[in-house]
Amino acid sequence: MVSAFFLFCGCVEQANVAVVEKWGRFLRLAEPGLHFFNPCAGEFVAGTLSTRVQSLDVRVETKTKDNVFVQLICTIQYRVVKANVDDAYYELQNPQQQIQSYVFDVVRAIVPRMELDNLFEQKNDVAKAVLEELEKVISDYGYSIEHILLVDIIPDAAVRKAMNDINAAQRLQLASVYKGEAEKIHLVKKAEGEAEAKYLSGVGIAKQRQAITDGLRENILNFSHTVSGTSAKEVMDLIMVTQYFDTIKELGDNSKNTTVFIPHGPGHVRDISDQIRNGVMEASSSNV
Repeated sequence: MVSAFFLFCGCVEQANVAVVEKWGRFLRLAEPGLHFFNPCAGEFVAGTLSTRVQSLDVRVETKTKDNVFVQLICTIQYRVVKANVDDAYYELQNPQQQIQSYVFDVVRAIVPRMELDNLFEQKNDVAKAVLEELEKVISDYGYSIEHILLVDIIPDAAVRKAMNDINAAQRLQLASVYKGEAEKIHLVKKAEGEAEAKYLSGVGIAKQRQAITDGLRENILNFSHTVSGTSAKEVMDLIMVTQYFDTIKELGDNSKNTTVFIPHGPGHVRDISDQIRNGVMEASSSNV
């Protein structure tokens, strides 16, 4: 008698695990590498599963406590546990759909108890709650949840516009406050500068007038001592006439106008002389 054996070989790729069945019943797991199968004995590869980390994006639409409809985008990173590949292969027909259903259930149970602002602040708490719930269930089917990320929260378009308008209004209000404070400081500093300038100008004018008065008084005294028989009034009239003509001369030389109308006559000169003399007398009496 001649005995014949028929063996087939197969290769399982890295990061994959093959499920081997015999006559339709689970036999063993085939790790990455070369394997021999006896088809005459009913052995064959039923399928393979990847042990790489896989990613699943789930978009959930729900409502917050303050009645705002939002869309949450969750990214679930999961993988098959090598020791439980047979459970993952036989227990769940569509693991992505199962994971998505649990995400819907948990998110729609938590988010309606939170207001929109709190949802943005506590999105990590929502992701943690989804992770804890999935780990309890999915682990029994040969899968492990690596990470869950709540990558985006998208409110309704009208709500987003309203939030942006509120934020813009608050920033404009703050900018107006700062602008008002700046203008206030500018006006205060300007007023202080003008007051200081006017004070210094007044001091300068007072010193100028005092110097003119002292000079006239000194000229009158010197002239009276030099020319005997002259009175202070006569000396003052002479000085005033001289000053009057000097002023007219300077006005004609420096003025840009071709014609200047000024009162002229002995009476006007006398009036000016009386006014200046009275001022000198008052200044002299105040100094005394």
